[in-house]
Amino acid sequence: MSSEATKVLLAETWSEDIDPTDWWMSEKLDGVRAYWSGSNFYSRQGNLFHVPDFFKVALPKIPLDGEIWCGRGLFQKCISIVKKQANKVVPDDYKLLTYLIFDAPSHGGKYEDRMKWLQANIPQDDDKCYASVVGVKKCQGLADLKQCLAEVNAAGGEGIMLRKPGSLYENKRSS
Repeated sequence: MSSEATKVLLAETWSEDIDPTDWWMSEKLDGVRAYWSGSNFYSRQGNLFHVPDFFKVALPKIPLDGEIWCGRGLFQKCISIVKKQANKVVPDDYKLLTYLIFDAPSHGGKYEDRMKWLQANIPQDDDKCYASVVGVKKCQGLADLKQCLAEVNAAGGEGIMLRKPGSLYENKRSS
């Protein structure tokens, strides 16, 4: 797969002069960014991740954007599992991972529509599904954002991602 096909939405640093009220907040994950093509996982650079079939069997056959994650502070463990060559993959290691999905690039429409589609189409509470939609919360203002950030940081998280309401999926950095 070419890197053109795996161009993903990238974040920019938020500026305090932008009012975050009604923006969507989610935890910034410390995992491996992974683009699901509908049949395989790829890095942002277009490199194939050699993932066992059981890890991807419940995913829809459309592109998804997300992160393979194994928990806060476990980036090195996660990357050591995901970046193995095909002949070195240990399938049971993938039972420690989750694909946290934060967008459906090919769905089109506004962010809220894409999130509704994901919630309706990604199996929740399914033992055979190693994927989940990342949790989002509507920001009530700067104080809410700062409180959420403090909670994430206290739990060992990396930060907060903000999505503008009504935003489209763009293959570039977004504000």
